[in-house]
Amino acid sequence: MSFASKLKGLMEELDLTQAKVSDLTGIGRSSISQYVSGKNEPSKERRKEIARSLGVQDNYFEEYDPVATVQYNSTVNLPVELVAKLMKKSPRFVRRGLQDGVFPWGYAVKLEHWSYFISSVKFTECTGIQIPAVEVSA
Repeated sequence: MSFASKLKGLMEELDLTQAKVSDLTGIGRSSISQYVSGKNEPSKERRKEIARSLGVQDNYFEEYDPVATVQYNSTVNLPVELVAKLMKKSPRFVRRGLQDGVFPWGYAVKLEHWSYFISSVKFTECTGIQIPAVEVSA
């Protein structure tokens, strides 16, 4: 499956526009448009950046057809409550900002209920706030 097909499918699944993908990735809208149309294909490193920004595994856009999994853990998708605590704001403030599309580091999607995605990489880049490391014991 081509990069363009995978990107279009993921955008549909996450209900994202090209403009929103541009905002989340920091890649210009014209480049995103060319990727979606198949006119151009990003480098391997840029594919990895796009995957991280959209919350799927780094190798999602590789030649083989892996099963996409949106990762819901502290290394990729940050919980709203953690972000609120780090920002010294209320969870309601963060949820509302995500719903209104004012934060460049995340987004909200409403199906039956609101779902939130906050990129740990973009959050740190935009705010300068480091995500605390969590040790997992076996």
